[in-house]
Amino acid sequence: MEKTFNQRVVEEFRAHGGRVEGFAAILLLTTAGRSTGRPRTTPLAYREDGGRYLVFGSNAGSAEHPQWYRNLFAAGGATVEVGDGEGGVTTLSVRPVDLDGEERERQFAEQVRRVPAFADYATRTDRTIPVVALHPLDLSADPAIAGRVLAQLKLHHEDLRRELADLRTRIDTAGPVPGPDLAAQLRDHCLQFCYGLGMHHTREDGAFTAFEKQYPQLIPALARLRREHRTVADALARFEARLAAPDTDPAALRAELDRLTDGLEAHFAYEETQLVPPSAPHPPR
Repeated sequence: MEKTFNQRVVEEFRAHGGRVEGFAAILLLTTAGRSTGRPRTTPLAYREDGGRYLVFGSNAGSAEHPQWYRNLFAAGGATVEVGDGEGGVTTLSVRPVDLDGEERERQFAEQVRRVPAFADYATRTDRTIPVVALHPLDLSADPAIAGRVLAQLKLHHEDLRRELADLRTRIDTAGPVPGPDLAAQLRDHCLQFCYGLGMHHTREDGAFTAFEKQYPQLIPALARLRREHRTVADALARFEARLAAPDTDPAALRAELDRLTDGLEAHFAYEETQLVPPSAPHPPR
């Protein structure tokens, strides 16, 4: 399948430490699709401003706000990748704030001054182009934040475990040769799980950056968890490829799911025992 323009930009960005030929400052924003939950990565022009990242919902002057903007505020958060200036890419968990009033006007005017194309975008549409401030996760302001983040990660693990159990039940009751409708249902449920797990790990990668900064003693464990995320991503790709086969065999699908499950359980167990900052105990549930 031919790659889209955005896909080519994303690959070049990651391969060259945040640099893309023909572009000035861009970052990658990954959000979950509102209806599918599928991770969506979009290259965006940005400007750094006092530790936050400003992005602009110009959509090239189209009549509607861009999809990334809708997804971002539907989820209430996202992950960004930015070049670190040393040939690498830093992944951050961010919270969006939609600027308004005088601040929005001032920041958009500054963007127009730096990148005149944004003035053209504004003349093409009747809508007000959003200016969004992306605030990276900061654990230094309040020690309790880390505990809340880790508690939420554990809850996500529990949700994913329940979804895995449901998938196994669905596959086991499908019969040796499922009909086309049942096969399609299996495929939909399995893809939803894959998308959810992929987005979960993307968010974790962003949060890990904040934990590395605040709790250096966790760096070795976080490095291992990031490596395991890549291993899980490869396993998900194999599972999705099995789903896409026209003659999907439930037994083969279940075997692939079992391999994925075994790896995930070990990954979840390691994460849950390692990510306990001494100054940020988990709050009671």
